[in-house]
Amino acid sequence: MKQRQLGANGPLVSALALGCMGMSEFYGNGDDRESLATLDLALEQGLNFWDTADIYGPYSNETLVGQALKGRRQQVFLASKFGIVRDPTDPGKRGVNGRPDYVRSSVEGSLKRLGTDHIDLYYQHRMDPAVPVEETVGAMAELVKEGKVRYLGLSEVDAATLQRAHKEHPISAVQSEYSLWTRDPERQVLDCCSELGVGFVAYSPLGRGFLSGAIRSVEDFEPGDFRRSNPRFMGENFQKNLALVDAVKALADHKGVSPSQLALAWLLAKGEHLVPLFGTKRRRYLQDNLGALSVNLSPGELAEIEAVFPTGAVAGSRYSSEVMELLPQ
Repeated sequence: MKQRQLGANGPLVSALALGCMGMSEFYGNGDDRESLATLDLALEQGLNFWDTADIYGPYSNETLVGQALKGRRQQVFLASKFGIVRDPTDPGKRGVNGRPDYVRSSVEGSLKRLGTDHIDLYYQHRMDPAVPVEETVGAMAELVKEGKVRYLGLSEVDAATLQRAHKEHPISAVQSEYSLWTRDPERQVLDCCSELGVGFVAYSPLGRGFLSGAIRSVEDFEPGDFRRSNPRFMGENFQKNLALVDAVKALADHKGVSPSQLALAWLLAKGEHLVPLFGTKRRRYLQDNLGALSVNLSPGELAEIEAVFPTGAVAGSRYSSEVMELLPQ
């Protein structure tokens, strides 16, 4: 397995990371047996950078990952997150909490569910506008001193906030959505990470599965799959985005690789401290995605990909209006 360093002074991790969220929620029905088999295969293949969060399930995803960790915790570089709060009476509602006492209670809950005494990379999942980031990161830094957390991360943060946080305690990684169809980090955050020596973890590198080329209709989604109500998968947006994906698929076919491999290879070429974080709950998709590590793209091929899928070409916003409010504006 190829490895990458998370930032100038960060840890070495597998060059691709595995997102576990969909094993428990958001992408249709789960299958714990297949999910655990997928995690087994990931480790066999050297894919040891695993990502979860307390809100996935909520909570059940950390429990599932904890099952997979039994007897081999030291083989996995484990990331989890705190900071998004779900309404117990309406799981669709979201809030944020970055208060120091919440940081403390959150990590204790995650450690218990994961069955471990430490989390390798602990992210603030979303920024809390009511709490200065210095206070939240200061509380996270205390967890590092206590050995409960090894490295700190932030998710969906703007450049100015990242700079402030990094002064309080070194930030090892920023995690944000980044792919051919979500290019927002290119505006400021990627440059800021480079300047500060911070690693970048790109989640949803396959556009929530759309860039795989396998999704042809909303009916391909199981009932309860959140993509049914995602703006980019609705109405005219779906058809416009499908045309973009088909153009990428044509390039992939010409090169003799899968569309997913091409999209991941494009991201891998964006920087040596960038790690694409793909999510899957099935072994067959895991194997296909790992093939991206053997795909080399020339400067001409990279330019060709961006020509058929240019910045800003995607139709629709990333999330619903309610969820978009939690993102940096």
